[in-house]
Amino acid sequence: MNLTSNGVPIPFTPELFGRLRPSADLLAPRDPDALRERLDADGYLYLPGLLDRAEVLRLRGEYFSLFPPGLLAAGSRPEDGVFSGRVPAEVPEYGVAGHPAYTFVRSAPFDDFVGNPVLAELAAQLLGFKAEMLPRRILRHFHRGTLRASRAHVDLDYMDEGSPRVVTLWIPVGDCPPQTGALVYLEGSHRLAPEEYAPLRDVTDRPGDRRQICHDLALTARTLGRRWLCADFAAGDVMVHLPRTIHASLDTTTDAMRLSVDARFIRSDDTPDPRWLKPWSADDGA
Repeated sequence: MNLTSNGVPIPFTPELFGRLRPSADLLAPRDPDALRERLDADGYLYLPGLLDRAEVLRLRGEYFSLFPPGLLAAGSRPEDGVFSGRVPAEVPEYGVAGHPAYTFVRSAPFDDFVGNPVLAELAAQLLGFKAEMLPRRILRHFHRGTLRASRAHVDLDYMDEGSPRVVTLWIPVGDCPPQTGALVYLEGSHRLAPEEYAPLRDVTDRPGDRRQICHDLALTARTLGRRWLCADFAAGDVMVHLPRTIHASLDTTTDAMRLSVDARFIRSDDTPDPRWLKPWSADDGA
């Protein structure tokens, strides 16, 4: 595979990439203790098939149906999310008021989807207490040619004004192999001290934002001596990760567009970061 992230190549080699460990075996029957132990050991949980595939694809179709004609390839269905190669001129900048993503995260279908009790139950079991979803729920949408992806980072750097007892659920809304822009996780990185990766923050394409660690994923892996872990995600899969787990995403190079949801949960007795108490907008600065 020819992979890039933010336009920077990252060779798909055994030195730089490995495979995520699935944890679906801990779901049936559900074993909360084992799930917590696995999350603590790996810094993530890869849960294939946790959600109903048909429901996930239905959400994908509802989102892409909001776009004016021209975004989707001729003859394709909205749930396929196949990019035509051009974005209609009338579509505003991604994720701001007037863009379908901004509208969608404030819609009833989206609320119903993220309100699935399966997600809240899982979060509560991992946090060891009743869990609440933070209102700032993010919808990510990338298409071929954007060369824009999530840089290597840890979530805690973006939500450090509240309790650190947070779990993130990343949900691919559609099939999402690495070439489609999937998330990748740096192996064992939740056990790294911030001082160990701090020098990488000087290698950046965003000098005004020190929250990101680095936009060069190959350099990050080689500097820290760890592999990026990946999977061929399918609709229905869910990833869980800890707030100190380094992760990033790859560029979308397939005709199928990447669509995903980020939902974060805290314990109901904890204090949330106030920036996460209102709906997401791509220009909200958080």
